[in-house]
Amino acid sequence: MTEDTRYILRLDRNFAGFYTKAARISLRSPGLLWQFIRSARWYRKASRIRTRLAEEGVRVPPIIIFSITNRCNLNCTGCYARDLDRKAGDDLSAQELDRIIGEAQDLGVPFFLLAGGEPLVRPEILDITRRYRNITFFLFTNGMLIDDAMTRIFRKQKNIVPVVSLEGHESETDGRRGSGMFSRLKEAVGRLRKHRIFFALSMTATRRNISVISADAFVLEMMEQGCKMFLYVEYTPIREETRDWIPTDTQREDLDRRVKGFRERYPAMFVSLPGDEDQFGGCISSGRGFVHISADGRLEPCPFAPFSDVSLKEMPLKDALKSRLLAVIRENVDQLEEGPGGCSLWQKREWVESLLGAQSESGPGLLEKERSS
Repeated sequence: MTEDTRYILRLDRNFAGFYTKAARISLRSPGLLWQFIRSARWYRKASRIRTRLAEEGVRVPPIIIFSITNRCNLNCTGCYARDLDRKAGDDLSAQELDRIIGEAQDLGVPFFLLAGGEPLVRPEILDITRRYRNITFFLFTNGMLIDDAMTRIFRKQKNIVPVVSLEGHESETDGRRGSGMFSRLKEAVGRLRKHRIFFALSMTATRRNISVISADAFVLEMMEQGCKMFLYVEYTPIREETRDWIPTDTQREDLDRRVKGFRERYPAMFVSLPGDEDQFGGCISSGRGFVHISADGRLEPCPFAPFSDVSLKEMPLKDALKSRLLAVIRENVDQLEEGPGGCSLWQKREWVESLLGAQSESGPGLLEKERSS
């Protein structure tokens, strides 16, 4: 057994715990319980597929983050997707989205994180997810498009887990997302709770809001609103003027301690990034645990590292996963030590970009091609 294979098995054992915990939380909802049991069966089969492919030299991660559009209906302060200033209007077609997800299923990918922009500005994605019932789709949304019709779709498609972005209470949420947003989010969450949808909340931890979102009172309040899963993501500053949003070392350590306590005390799931990556030896990007597909089809190490040497418009996913850029990053994961500012790849972006220029055999990377056009 190769070191890669051992790592994949260790990673899979950890991710398999999601289904165990989700099923336990959903005991009172037979439909949800059956979906998680079904997905757990697929996960075991998918793990065997990925292990076999790893032995053949193809590293398939259990998670694909798929930013299906750059478009968004909000203009939130400090949004990484907007601050990266990706070009708009070049989204993959619905047919291309379908093809890529189908290829991923064949390769044993059990989890997709659908992101953007705002993924629900492309409602056709819900026609696609309906065809892949084994895959669990975490759909990251600002919640503004969750109306009664959308909630009915979620109720039918139990393999979709809406992940609603929230910054805390009204002052924190409206301060970043705009006046009245917290009130509208409460309405959206109320719809999800009414229809007994399994949903999560995603909270960006900043120096300003971390004490609010990591408080027991806040977690209990959100659990009463029906939240089954809490995702804490440390803020990564793309623009220099938001560097003072980065949590202090003391705040990060306190968040880590609190999240561990929540897991012991509350019947919900709690994920902290990048903190939880420590158990896997650091950054799990670049195929160690996940990869990112941009809205225009580039296969990238991470949403915060917009660098690529392959495009899914030009080749199948299986071939793209053999990317030299991804392989080199995996081979040098020891350079990606966690530190203040969230994503270690973004902090090492000059090194990542230099890898593209060094690929003399394949010519200039896509980033260089884009700059020269």
